[in-house]
Amino acid sequence: MKSRRDHLIDTALKLFYTNGFNATGIDKILAEAGVAKMTLYKHFPSKDDLILAALERRDEQFRAWLVTEMEKAGPDPRAQLLAMFDALESWFNGKAFKPLGFNGCAFINAASEFGDIKHPAHKMAAAHKQRIVDHLERLCGAAGANDPHALAEKLALLKEGAIATAHVRGMPEASRIAREMAEDLIAIAAPQQSQATPAPDW
Repeated sequence: MKSRRDHLIDTALKLFYTNGFNATGIDKILAEAGVAKMTLYKHFPSKDDLILAALERRDEQFRAWLVTEMEKAGPDPRAQLLAMFDALESWFNGKAFKPLGFNGCAFINAASEFGDIKHPAHKMAAAHKQRIVDHLERLCGAAGANDPHALAEKLALLKEGAIATAHVRGMPEASRIAREMAEDLIAIAAPQQSQATPAPDW
């Protein structure tokens, strides 16, 4: 059975993701979760603490989901890199993270609402993005890229661009466009035969 702390985090994450971090008040979270204010503050001294816990939960969920979807493509790191964009298409079309569906990236949203790069929520958003780049870099290295870091950053930019385009313009097909571009980048940057896929180390 889910603990009250976990229930609060999941409820807050749903509301923050759907309605925004600043627009979602504590009273709304309490009403949705069905808990008393004392219970909330027992686990989270402030709303900011709850926001960070919700972002941490989303980070764990999203990365676990994304890596699992990529690994379904098999051991070839090139196939896994391209499968990232197939996974995004599923997400954009509301087939992942039900019932939340797709409402943009929670971390892009957080970084936008908390614009100061020193704000804990902004720093957590940046850390989430960096963890994904690090995983892509390991795959790019296994794929034989001559500069794994550079290729990983390019693929990450395609990923972020696809997310923003799908959200802002209502274009779920952005993932397919990004995938085609990724194929070209990988073919140029990783001409060697693929090696075994490294396991994620997060």
